[in-house]
Amino acid sequence: MNLPSMWKVEFHCHTIASKDSLTRPADLVAAARRKGLERVIVTDHNTIAGARAAQALDPELIIVGEEILTTQGEILAAFVTEEIPPFLSPQETLRRLREQGAFISVSHPYDVRRHGWKEAELLEILPLVDAIEVYNSRCMQPAFNRRAQAFAQAHNVPGTVGSDAHAAFELGRSLLVLDPFEGADGLRQVIRQGRPKTRWSPPWVHLTSRYATLRKRLKPGLDMPF
Repeated sequence: MNLPSMWKVEFHCHTIASKDSLTRPADLVAAARRKGLERVIVTDHNTIAGARAAQALDPELIIVGEEILTTQGEILAAFVTEEIPPFLSPQETLRRLREQGAFISVSHPYDVRRHGWKEAELLEILPLVDAIEVYNSRCMQPAFNRRAQAFAQAHNVPGTVGSDAHAAFELGRSLLVLDPFEGADGLRQVIRQGRPKTRWSPPWVHLTSRYATLRKRLKPGLDMPF
């Protein structure tokens, strides 16, 4: 079998394990295969249960990640082996991630509507992260992504991009084309050479998240089992 010389990598997506998604792991895996993605980092909110379930279905395709809410903003991690709880300080969250060797980015850092970061706090954690999310398809204002890109360029930090897909049809809207890599260290070695392919998601996609949140409130336990 001929392996692709470059990989299309989705850095930011969710499954039904997130409170605001109804995408089952099997549906996410099927969508990724259909769209020709080589690697998908599943980053559910404050849990790795959905990522593990997806990885069990396709160990090569799926990388276990997590989107973690800290006391100041959200952290986006890949190659997570131990789940990090929410509401820790950024420093404690980063310490735990670095102990397990995870690849660390920062979710939509300037999106004030979705746990964006104050720039002084972002600067404080910058030496402890591997990248900044410079494009997020779900940012409703283009200025949020532009500011993130400018920040990354000004501070010479690599950028990740992501669809932030909460529904399967969103998967792969924004991705990085990368040289093949193994593990978090391999990703660190190739991240700067990544070629972004980005596409904005219109505001109505957020309705899928609101619907998921409402449905789970009306039917507790909908996120389990997978």
